[in-house]
Amino acid sequence: MRNSRKDTLLLAAGVLGAFGAGLAAGRRIARTAPATHANRDEGLPRAGLLDTLALGLEVFAPVVAQGVIIRRPPMMALAQRFDTHRRAIRRMQKLRDMYGPGPLMLPLPIRKQAVVLDPAHAQRVLDESPVPFSAVSTEKRAALSHFEPKGVLLSTGPERADRRRFNEAALDTAHPMHRMAASFLPIVEEEAARMLAQAGGTLDWTTWSEGWYRLIRRVVLGNSAADDQELQALIVRLRGAANWAGFHPKMPAKRERFLARIQMYLERAEPGSLAGYMAGIARSATTAPRQQVPQWLFAFDAAVMASFRALALLASHPGQLARAREEIAARQAGQPLPFLRACMLEALRLWPTTPMVLRQSTSETRWEHGSMPADTGVLIHAPFFHRDDTRLEHADRFTPELWLDGRTAGQDWPLIPFSDGPVMCPGRHLVLMLSSAMLATLLGARPLAQTGGLAPDPQRLPGTLDNFALRFRLG
Repeated sequence: MRNSRKDTLLLAAGVLGAFGAGLAAGRRIARTAPATHANRDEGLPRAGLLDTLALGLEVFAPVVAQGVIIRRPPMMALAQRFDTHRRAIRRMQKLRDMYGPGPLMLPLPIRKQAVVLDPAHAQRVLDESPVPFSAVSTEKRAALSHFEPKGVLLSTGPERADRRRFNEAALDTAHPMHRMAASFLPIVEEEAARMLAQAGGTLDWTTWSEGWYRLIRRVVLGNSAADDQELQALIVRLRGAANWAGFHPKMPAKRERFLARIQMYLERAEPGSLAGYMAGIARSATTAPRQQVPQWLFAFDAAVMASFRALALLASHPGQLARAREEIAARQAGQPLPFLRACMLEALRLWPTTPMVLRQSTSETRWEHGSMPADTGVLIHAPFFHRDDTRLEHADRFTPELWLDGRTAGQDWPLIPFSDGPVMCPGRHLVLMLSSAMLATLLGARPLAQTGGLAPDPQRLPGTLDNFALRFRLG
């Protein structure tokens, strides 16, 4: 643990030093250099070197420093202090205003890379995944292969189709309420009650996340996994290595221990768990069920972070909190909680847990202003599209009504808390079901007020919110 903390602090210092030095250098050069103009001579616009440097420093570097696969708390604190997402959005706006709709090609020496600047282009990339825009990007393969080399996100062709089918069947993708809701929702109530008892008068991130991880292990693997700290330690270690992608050596022995432990629970197939439910789902020789489960355990982090941020939003918006409590009082067993789900979607819109949506072109593609070569990395920067205050009147406000009044249905501006298109997260409904139930149980049990962390200003919500620093007083 001491070495891990030291590595994180060194990384923080290095990234911030590079960020500050590069930004200052870029500004000095920009003051003396002639204006950069969009290069359209060869089709798609091509960014200038200074703009590419600024993009790397203000968009890519902060996300990588915070941790793409598992968040680094010290870096999250620094990201909030400097509001790195707000800076990234401003940079993306400048690029769009300078170069037009794009896609914008970056002059990188080691790979072909494009940045999406137009909402219609973003929707096209998502709708045309996985062909010709594969979800198996170079970066994603380097990271996720640390713990799920045969996961659906790293699969192509017939293997991907088979594994996607299995994931959708197990996670009951088509239904807002999972077929196992009658078994899962009591687990939420039990773990929420346990969490409140442990919290006493103060609910902090440690209590919140530990309670959630117990819940996740029980739902996915069964009650016998509730206190499996060995499994938890293994996935944290493997995800920590995955943060470094190809710059960290693989740990095959640890990965096999982790996957073997998952296999043990799958063979038990406890009734009332996903492990038990998926035992009845057809599989082929290529399905690799035990390698689909790590993605579920990993992806639930979105629920843990977003639901804690949703608590902060509700605590700072009394009118919305009152509406949530009205929904809780009127709820019927086995039915969705649409307003609380909308609050979760808003927390994910305001602070995306996957800020960089990555694709990689499998063939040459044609665009309005030219062609994009095959094997080009494609970046969709979710915060830019979610919170472009030059185009969206609700960009910096908590507006759960967006998800209730049809404004996100058929809209031409991509709001992608769970991605979109054929590669959309297959567990989105399960995440929303469990997280809205957790919020309902907590808000219905005791009064709540935020006492720690950055309190969201309802008039202009921050671009970055550190979930690790949030703290609430329970009445």
